[in-house]
Order: sequence, then structure tokens, then C-alpha cells
Amino acid sequence: MNANVGPTDKTVRIVIGVVAAIAAFAAGAGTVLGIVLLAVAAIMLVTAFTGFCPIYRLVGVNTCKVRAH
Repeated sequence: MNANVGPTDKTVRIVIGVVAAIAAFAAGAGTVLGIVLLAVAAIMLVTAFTGFCPIYRLVGVNTCKVRAH
């Protein structure tokens, strides 16, 4: 698993993840909207902290400037 998420991308993902989590609890975590927002938050935060996005790998995107060996 080579890193393909750069620092700016990580920051944006963390912000989106936190906002989605807050919105999920505001909407009600047990509602359909709340569950979808929690899933979005989890995906954004996991990909930000691991530095790897599987969708980026599928489409050939790499925002990480550091070359992984």
C-alpha cells in the first residue's frame, strides 16, 4: 500500500470528516442521513490518517509528492 494522499488532500479530508461527523450527530446518528454521514466521516478520516485512498489507486490519481519505495 503506497501513499497516494498528499498533505493538502489529508487536511481537506480531515475537515470533511469532522464536519460530516458533526452533521451526522446533528441529524441523528440513527437516521439514514446520520448513518450515511458517519460512513463518509469514517472513510475520510481513515484515508487521511493512512495516506492511502483505494479510489485514487483505481483511477490513477496521486496527490502525494513523496515517492514511496
